Amino acid sequence: MSEAHLFAIGVLLAWLAGIRVYLTVFGVGVAGAFGWLDLPEALQVTQSPWVIGTAGTLAVAEFFADKIPGVDSGWDLLHTLLRVPAGAFLAAATLSPNGELGAGMLATGAGVALTSHLLKSGSRALLNTSPEPVSNWTASVTEDVAVVGGLALAFAHPWIALTLVIAVSVLFALGVWWLWRKLFRRAPQVPTGQVQRS
Repeated sequence: MSEAHLFAIGVLLAWLAGIRVYLTVFGVGVAGAFGWLDLPEALQVTQSPWVIGTAGTLAVAEFFADKIPGVDSGWDLLHTLLRVPAGAFLAAATLSPNGELGAGMLATGAGVALTSHLLKSGSRALLNTSPEPVSNWTASVTEDVAVVGGLALAFAHPWIALTLVIAVSVLFALGVWWLWRKLFRRAPQVPTGQVQRS
């Protein structure tokens, strides 16, 4: 696999980790353990039974926590400290031929994971101000499907997967912007000296 393909996979894994870090690590580990993928040396730690078991258990916990308004925002805040370094590791490990992690790819992965994490957590915080609980469930399930789909495409068609992730993220950002305007639109101001009629 070319270095450009590995770069695309690393960026994609970092992006997915910023949304669902446990599910991403679990998916990579399972793929490596079952021989579906030949993982780089630095990523082979993810196929340890302990890592797979822990990541799988936490992925299930995150699945339910992410569906509860308010709890999801607290979970996101808590995981800011985990998703960014995990994304940095996944990106750098993907591009490492000998197990050593390059500083440039670590920084790239951290930036990508932070971006997707902020987009996710910011949008969920906005959705929690909405009185409609279905929107929270819809967003959460969409994220679950996007991560599973992204992982499925990551190693087979990394450029397609990365293009889809970027497109969905842009659409999601536009949706957040629209929701922000809808929820926080200011009421028209009454000019000074005029009395508003009832």
